[in-house]
Amino acid sequence: MLDVSDEVRSEIGDDEADRLLGGAHAPDTYECTSCRTPGDTLMEPTSTVLFIGDETAVLAFAHSRCIPSQVVPVSEEQLLGAVRSINQAQEPAAAPQQPSYTVPLQEPAQVPAQVPAQVPAQAAAPVQEAPLPAPAAAGQAAVLGITCGLVMHGGTGHAALVVEPTGPVGRPGNTSGTDEFLSLLQDAGFQPLTDVDVTPGQLSGWSVLMVMGQLHAILQPAAAGGSTGWWQAHQPLQVTDAWRVAAGKQAEVTMYAVPAGTVGRQPREDLLRLALERAAAQGQVVAAAVPQAGP
Repeated sequence: MLDVSDEVRSEIGDDEADRLLGGAHAPDTYECTSCRTPGDTLMEPTSTVLFIGDETAVLAFAHSRCIPSQVVPVSEEQLLGAVRSINQAQEPAAAPQQPSYTVPLQEPAQVPAQVPAQVPAQAAAPVQEAPLPAPAAAGQAAVLGITCGLVMHGGTGHAALVVEPTGPVGRPGNTSGTDEFLSLLQDAGFQPLTDVDVTPGQLSGWSVLMVMGQLHAILQPAAAGGSTGWWQAHQPLQVTDAWRVAAGKQAEVTMYAVPAGTVGRQPREDLLRLALERAAAQGQVVAAAVPQAGP
């Protein structure tokens, strides 16, 4: 019950795709690369998800109900780091599951250029001292700060990311200095949020790349299909156990975005929520629920 999309087939080749569909290289059981719960290729529809770097590719598996079969470009360094982490985690196990394996590409994969939004993030609770980037000076490009924390909405604590640039973000070619960050995200499908208690709707095509409990990137739909990086951490960010458990239980992460100077650095999750409430009341928040992804 395996699905190999045309874009995955074009990367791994017809022979490898046919071997997968024939069961030669597909595991009977796996850990879903999106929701992180067990899956069974023999009993339920399963998607193949190919993570590609410059020279390496890792094929992972996911419930078809979670994400479709697709190609996800990531940096070579992150991909090799993920493979090392998976191998180290499996060494002590007597009978580890097979979540993914490396496959040869037909030709070197081209990874889109990264956006200049790569900064460390800090968790709201417990307090972590990872600094936010300094405000952008006049004429400098803004970068994105990411804050991770649990935010209550719908009566439940949800794993959340708050994205806030260091300065105004304009559309390509706009040199007026007008901040169009929220309108750009609304064009991509994010919805205005006026009440933090309301759970935002799911946004198709976007996802949060998690590898071995660490936040690596936020992915967006690519123009040619599949996904590409929207934000990428300089170094993988270790999130709290509570954040990771909530994300896995709900199979999604709530992503909030605010203009520069709206929320700022908050040392605790209750203060983070209060800052979000003030911003939402002023119409300064857009949000969406996005799934997890990761090899």
